[in-house]
Amino acid sequence: MNFSTVNNFIAIFICIFLSLSNPVHSLCKNPPIIFNFGDSNSDTGGLVAGLGLPINFPNGRAFFSSSTGRLCDGRLIVDFLCQSINTSLLNPYLDSLGSTFSNGANFAVAGSATLPKYVAFSLNIQVLQFLHFKNRSAELVAAGFRHLIGDASFRDALYMMDIGQNDLAGSFAKNLSYVRVVKKIPIILQEIKIAIKEIYTQGGRKFWVHNTGPLGCLPQKLTQVKHTSNDLDPFGCISSYNAVAKLFNGGLRHLCQELRSEIKDATIVYVDIYAIKYDLIANSSKYGFSSPLMACCGSGGPPYNYDSRATCGQPGCQVCDRKLQFVSWDGVHYTEAANAIVASKILSTDYTTPQNSLSRCLRWILATNLVELSLFPVRASATITVVLAEA
Repeated sequence: MNFSTVNNFIAIFICIFLSLSNPVHSLCKNPPIIFNFGDSNSDTGGLVAGLGLPINFPNGRAFFSSSTGRLCDGRLIVDFLCQSINTSLLNPYLDSLGSTFSNGANFAVAGSATLPKYVAFSLNIQVLQFLHFKNRSAELVAAGFRHLIGDASFRDALYMMDIGQNDLAGSFAKNLSYVRVVKKIPIILQEIKIAIKEIYTQGGRKFWVHNTGPLGCLPQKLTQVKHTSNDLDPFGCISSYNAVAKLFNGGLRHLCQELRSEIKDATIVYVDIYAIKYDLIANSSKYGFSSPLMACCGSGGPPYNYDSRATCGQPGCQVCDRKLQFVSWDGVHYTEAANAIVASKILSTDYTTPQNSLSRCLRWILATNLVELSLFPVRASATITVVLAEA
């Protein structure tokens, strides 16, 4: 990756300039354009806007004071990343009320997967929505409409992708064997490759790809999947589910390497979310969390506090005290406190591939507090994680 590519990518992702004549970095005056594709891990209201399905309070209580369609008590990883680069939170593409999309759009919808294609709201459909968004923007710009995203901004935009966990979880839910789930991984990865290359043909050159988290550590799975102590790892997670997640992640990492060879003028960054999340589970006390495998909002009590008949926001559920630090919010998704730590670890770039001058630049920003610590309301020793899952 040459210096020019890195420089442009940094400008888009963390909204700073690299000056060859001056070693001091400064914040960008213009916020970057971001397009996000994914599932409930990064859905900022797409499910509610698209299908009208309610996501009730106490979702949203920690930051928004009301439900915003996020399956979380507050902000998601993508929200923290947007705030850290001084841009507005991404509006769901499907939400037409009050949305300008001047800083990009979020195509992620809870429950989304790569397969089957052509169903709401698979990755393929999200990409088709993006193509319509891009074409319609060009028509409106040509017609004289202002404050819309132009062609140059589409080329310079950052394209974030976080999807695949629902494919794995859904396969297990259909009672497929471990071997059969593993055999589906190449097909899932192929869909992600198709999506990235389609966006590339539309001019996209900067891609930020998250791998999937430790599926076997979700309270939902630990409640629903019959298991014995022999099925669990030393931290209480289902070993086979995590093994599938790691195989998928290995394939995704290889896919990113392959794409770098095929489309050499693109920047493709792979982010090891699994390592961040699993570290949080394994070392929860170090980060100030208790009961890392128990949901804050749910029903059923210890050890997992998850019951599909009374999930978070539904009658019969109970929610933990605000003062308590939980990793899991509802048994599937993580709390805002956990998401904040995951975001801070991402920004450290210790979990990104490839490693380059982007890493040094991000560390400089964090060290000089250009990324305000108030965005990450967790004790200094902490660093968190976010889990998506089927939502």
